[in-house]
Amino acid sequence: MAGNIPLTNWLILMKDLLFDTQECASCPIRHRAVCARCEADELKRLEAIKFYRRFEAGQPIVWKGDAMDVVGSMVDGVAALSHGMEDGRTQMVGLLLPSDFLGRPGRREATHDVRAVTAVTLCCFRRRPFEDLVESTPHVAQRLLEMTLDELDAVREWMVVLGRKTAREKIASFLTTIARREAVLRRARAVNGMRFDLPINRDAMADYLGLTIETVSRQISSLKRDNVIVLESKRTVVVPDFARLAAEAGDDSDGGLLC
Repeated sequence: MAGNIPLTNWLILMKDLLFDTQECASCPIRHRAVCARCEADELKRLEAIKFYRRFEAGQPIVWKGDAMDVVGSMVDGVAALSHGMEDGRTQMVGLLLPSDFLGRPGRREATHDVRAVTAVTLCCFRRRPFEDLVESTPHVAQRLLEMTLDELDAVREWMVVLGRKTAREKIASFLTTIARREAVLRRARAVNGMRFDLPINRDAMADYLGLTIETVSRQISSLKRDNVIVLESKRTVVVPDFARLAAEAGDDSDGGLLC
């Protein structure tokens, strides 16, 4: 206990204080987020309009059709984008990981449901002030364009994963994607022996990959049995040979599809 505050709540308050007082220049996603190309004076303009919002695991961030009064960057955690149908069926269509951007300048309504999969921290900006800043700050506009084009490339690659790959290749593709993202956030390359935590559980993985949870579990066990991966826990993965994992996904070690 800290005073009359339970320890878990005290830790949350300390984390809130850390983010609320954090300068953009020392942000953990600074080199990958929408502010990556900003000069010092541009960062100060972002500092003036930013604020943080936090969401617990399972909490909705925005519903499809809601007004998008706020846009922002994922600082930590994982969020899922999903599309619902009138008969109640839903499909997970994307994941938001640290440094990804939520929302689009000029778009007033959310196009998907977005829910926190884990605890999430968002670095937020009111949409209208951010749009004004984009118009007057070429570095922010350039980075947004780069991120949008990267997202388009990723969607095209994921169409191949969902439409053509086997269940084993789908699991391997998901693991290589997460491994590469983790490496980039650490400003490194995916290497042999790298370790990372799965951002979602097997049930969510099944939804994302269009598989049953039983198939996901079988294929993960198969990759483990063949020493393609090592599981230190249910969520912690070690990759002994990254090139081998990429080959299992039908990719080369740099991320391109094998022909």
